[in-house]
Amino acid sequence: MRAPVSLAPVWTELRGHAVIRFDQVSKRYENGHEALSQLSFEVKEGEMAFVTGHSGAGKSTLLKLLALIERPSHGHIVLDGQPLAKIHRGGIPKLRRRIGMVFQDHRLLMDRTVFANVELPLVIGGVAPVERRRRVRAALEKVGLLDYERQLPDSLSTGEQQRVGIARAIVGRPTLLIADEPTGNLDPQLAVEIMELFAEFQQVGTTVLVASHDLPLIKRIRKRVVVLDHGRLVADVAAEEVL
Repeated sequence: MRAPVSLAPVWTELRGHAVIRFDQVSKRYENGHEALSQLSFEVKEGEMAFVTGHSGAGKSTLLKLLALIERPSHGHIVLDGQPLAKIHRGGIPKLRRRIGMVFQDHRLLMDRTVFANVELPLVIGGVAPVERRRRVRAALEKVGLLDYERQLPDSLSTGEQQRVGIARAIVGRPTLLIADEPTGNLDPQLAVEIMELFAEFQQVGTTVLVASHDLPLIKRIRKRVVVLDHGRLVADVAAEEVL
């Protein structure tokens, strides 16, 4: 009997350290818009947290700073013990291989099979073909799509396409899984299923940070909630206090 393939990240430090640390972080764009202002918070290893707030509160900017799609104007960001300010352009691809990213619009390659879409990060990372096959099938099995590996994405439902995007995000065993409004295009029941899937990853040790404005869904999942208002932290609610 073949042993299951683990998709949990490989930790180099004791559990409980901060995977994400923002220290007085501000982001001001050239047009003068201040997306984030003096933001400070931490997310521990293996924790799941939501970032919420009105449209334009700074949720997407926060995630972009973690992935070095954007750089802060002021302050310091540390990811899994590594200051992001010390990572120059050549080191960004290596950093992003430690982060699984899920988007609202899936960003799948419609001319490639489900298997090929999920495999792509491993191809870029130079993983051997045999190991790629094992890990892709493990990821597809985790999201309930193992039987769809030879299909093209446009033959799948919106919810199934989102699951393909999640499988692609976790196949590299990331330290951190971030998602930007991942349920924005889904009906309420599918949205719950996707959020419960994120919670399963958190339970096996992956740190999960989800940006969402869906307050009823956030209340149902009951994880820590970080609330932004015009780029400022206005509330940080522990999971057991979410009502």
